[in-house]
Amino acid sequence: MAPKGLLLPVTLLLLLLGAATANLRHENIIDRCWRGEGNWATDRQRLAMCSVGFAGKMRQNRGHGVTAYTVTDPSDDPVRPRPGTLRYGATVLPGKVWITFQPGSMHIRLAQPLFVKSFTAIDGRGADVHVAGGAGIVLYQVSNVVIHGLHVHDVRAQPPGRVVRPGGAVKNLDAGDGDAIRLLSSSKVWIDHNTLSRCEDGLLDVTLGSTDVTVSNNWFHNHDKVMLLGHDDQHVADRRMRVTVAFNRFGPNVNQRMPRIRHGYAHVVNNFYDGWKDYAIGGSMGPSVKSQGNLFVASTPDSAKQVTRRMPVGDAAGKDWHWHSTGDSFENGAVFAQTGSRVPPNYNRHQEFQAASSGEVRSLTKDAGALRCSAGAAC
Repeated sequence: MAPKGLLLPVTLLLLLLGAATANLRHENIIDRCWRGEGNWATDRQRLAMCSVGFAGKMRQNRGHGVTAYTVTDPSDDPVRPRPGTLRYGATVLPGKVWITFQPGSMHIRLAQPLFVKSFTAIDGRGADVHVAGGAGIVLYQVSNVVIHGLHVHDVRAQPPGRVVRPGGAVKNLDAGDGDAIRLLSSSKVWIDHNTLSRCEDGLLDVTLGSTDVTVSNNWFHNHDKVMLLGHDDQHVADRRMRVTVAFNRFGPNVNQRMPRIRHGYAHVVNNFYDGWKDYAIGGSMGPSVKSQGNLFVASTPDSAKQVTRRMPVGDAAGKDWHWHSTGDSFENGAVFAQTGSRVPPNYNRHQEFQAASSGEVRSLTKDAGALRCSAGAAC
């Protein structure tokens, strides 16, 4: 028997350990990988080993040869970026780069779209970073990119202008379209823990043959056309597109495209759908969808009930498609129309993860969006 004086400390220790274990159980597999570490700020690149789904582990974004770069200047010159600005680190600085931001609040208004180069991680942890009021973020023909911890909102289409591209060349750019984050012909991209809202066009577009993308732990709200996967009905290169959409929160005040898929494959897993006005998951050109362990809550008893929409709308639309729901939960009368057979994601060992029960989704997505993190403490 322990001495009487030790009973209280031992009991307290057991309670603390129990609380820590409970907290871990209520974090998803990505967050469990790094958020409980108090030294996350001194080992930021650990994050690169926490991604799952089609992006796989982001090993090429860490290790020897990575330049650590801190954004200290919120200004933006799209042609001659100054050292210290986000554009200088994300577009101009050569080699592998891990970008962080000085502590505090930073508002960046991009004068033209920000073209992010390959092997770049943008890590907003430990700061309150808003990319807002100007242009958005573009990934064009790049790979091995991480975008984490940003608020991107109120993006607007910009007039034609000149902008520096990866490699240093300055090129003329047509008028933009007002997307928050846009992927074109890019691969191995991880979009995690961002808060996106109120942009002129889409919040996230994955198009022109982009593939091997994971979209996780983001909060999408107050927007019409949320997420587009696939350029247009005629762009058959999007047949190779593979996207994992996991642990995100959609809503409130969202309308459609969560996501809308053309041609490719989407594994939509453990997301919280907090209402929609038109539909939640839509598509055209026969994409395959595995919807697994999601929570779909229709907005009100009188709102749209159908989770899914196959386009063009009609009795024959989608009859040969493969859209399957497994382990999903539905509230307020939400309904998922299934067609075809189950098509598994066929992840490799670097991509695979265990889906949780839909009953855990509220807990797993409670911290979706950009996190408030302090150095020296668990995030």
